[in-house]
Amino acid sequence: MTQNERRLYLIEALLDEQPKYRNIEIPQDDIQQKQLLRSLFNVRMPSPISEEFLIVQDEYLKEETVQKGITKLSELSPVEDNIYLWKGDITTLECGAVVNAANSGMTGCYVPCHNCIDNCIHTFSGIQLRNECERIMQEQGYEEPTGKAKITQAYNLPCDYVIHTVGPIVQGQLTDEHCTLLAGCYKNCLELAVKNGIESIAFCCISTGVFGFPQRKAAEIAVETVREFLQKHNIKVIFNVFRGDDHEIYKELLSGN
Repeated sequence: MTQNERRLYLIEALLDEQPKYRNIEIPQDDIQQKQLLRSLFNVRMPSPISEEFLIVQDEYLKEETVQKGITKLSELSPVEDNIYLWKGDITTLECGAVVNAANSGMTGCYVPCHNCIDNCIHTFSGIQLRNECERIMQEQGYEEPTGKAKITQAYNLPCDYVIHTVGPIVQGQLTDEHCTLLAGCYKNCLELAVKNGIESIAFCCISTGVFGFPQRKAAEIAVETVREFLQKHNIKVIFNVFRGDDHEIYKELLSGN
């Protein structure tokens, strides 16, 4: 199958799976088809699906990532011992684990084509990730506490694992508790990575953006927590940023020592 044929197969299968979507007309334009497929991935509730679907999906998602361009950790240069700063799409980074800024439900973002990291990671990993997260949460029996972390397979991402953490939501004034919880996110992700023998981990900017944590303070906590952890542990840490202002903040914090 060509990439176009795979995309049409996946769209048709997902539309057929949900009676309320079966009358949706599939657009001819490639970009619109990709948006429709992503939307269908996003709104699909956790549930089993055929092995044939997964084979086609995996081939499609892996090829999409190749076309975007994969960045290997070995291509990056450290800015400090075992610390890297990289501006790019975390779903294209080949490393041990990437960190997902999750919500307390832990099964991803259900808003079609939302540009949050949670949506991106679940989209390009594939529907297996949502199903695995659902199994974990069913076994746990309660929502994921803020500051804790869970590990899953990465499926179709070029990294080996995804580590999910729920950052604090800041509404109004920033408090010491917010700061302690954010530091806990970084520490627990790092500890979980070391426990699982992971040699490198990429952090997104946890809790900034829609979660409302001030960018610079969040970066200061991230850098301080990571530096402290690296005094006792040997693991490569990538600070991944997507926005230019975040890159400048981390560049300043990391170049000062």
